[in-house]
Amino acid sequence: MEVGIIFKIGAVGILVSVLSQVLKHSGREEQAFLTSLAGLIVVLFWVLPYINELFETIKQLFLL
Repeated sequence: MEVGIIFKIGAVGILVSVLSQVLKHSGREEQAFLTSLAGLIVVLFWVLPYINELFETIKQLFLL
């Protein structure tokens, strides 16, 4: 697993947090929610291959 993916996830988390707070304070709660949802989806797409690899490794381990 790469260390860079952890930094990417952290950067997206910080960016989404700041954008969400700015949008909430300007009265745009719906856009803040959509921003948070978009950040979650982006991170989920980045992490899905690693989760798949984990399940494949566990499956291989129990087939031995």
